[in-house]
Amino acid sequence: MDNVILYVDDAAHARLRLATLATPAAQRPRHWIVVVCPPRMARHVSKWVHHTARQNWRDRWSQRLLHQLVPALRATGERVTTVVAEGPLHALSRELIEHHGPAQVLDLRRPKFDAALPVIDATPPSAHTPAPG
Repeated sequence: MDNVILYVDDAAHARLRLATLATPAAQRPRHWIVVVCPPRMARHVSKWVHHTARQNWRDRWSQRLLHQLVPALRATGERVTTVVAEGPLHALSRELIEHHGPAQVLDLRRPKFDAALPVIDATPPSAHTPAPG
């Protein structure tokens, strides 16, 4: 079974991107590891909202997204595991690969217009990276 880690923050955008990755019938079954990336809240929101309320909001937001996306993945009879991202995605990728085995990593997050999303890679950064220039 092939493992595929999906990073998702918008169900409609992810479904469009997944439609281009339609699997042929001859391909091995996949284990989809869906990692939900809830939006970050402003750091000053703690003045008005308690930590428990923020966590409850993240959980509800994640469940809404998963209810829109996971049934389409399960409809093909493939295995689906869901995870809510907390912390750096590089570390989460390495942890998921250690737990589930080798996996293809797909970043299906909606692109942001004002900032470039960092590339997610499970390989550790090199200790001796050459200085640019």
